[in-house]
Amino acid sequence: MDNWFTIDQIDKKTYIISEYRHWEETHCYLLNGSKFSLLIDTGLGICDIHNEVKKLTDNAIIDIGNRSIQILHTPGHSPGHMCFWEKERGYLFTGDLVYKDTLFAYFPSTDPEAYLNSLELVAMLPVKHVFPAHHTLKIQPEILTRMCDAFRQLKNEGNLHHGSGIFEFGDWAVWL
Repeated sequence: MDNWFTIDQIDKKTYIISEYRHWEETHCYLLNGSKFSLLIDTGLGICDIHNEVKKLTDNAIIDIGNRSIQILHTPGHSPGHMCFWEKERGYLFTGDLVYKDTLFAYFPSTDPEAYLNSLELVAMLPVKHVFPAHHTLKIQPEILTRMCDAFRQLKNEGNLHHGSGIFEFGDWAVWL
């Protein structure tokens, strides 16, 4: 499909590759360094993201030199979920852990308690920009603290478990 992907540039070496034509509005991130490139998430697989990445990198040379990306194991949404933290720029690529809309935490593969622990981990970082895997890209770092506080509240009220329902917190919700 032509024009499946929408490309936005965050800075001269960082791109957002979005799939707005699908209801999940998936976002992938391409971080180019001087030696390697890092593609965070490969999208839905409906169209070939490889061709888009080749257009945005130097002759398909994977180069992330002069750029350090820390991989954070952040289970909750799934057991192997990861976030990517670039301390120098203050960029946090949250994948499915944080986004505005309803977070799905009711699947058997999700773990609400682990979700809280992961939120506590990322909420402690000096984040300047949050880059989610879905929906709107207009997310301020303060949402990390708000989500962490909300999950703590759900835990204190005995609701941080599967089957407890949908809980709305203004611009986001969680389905447990």
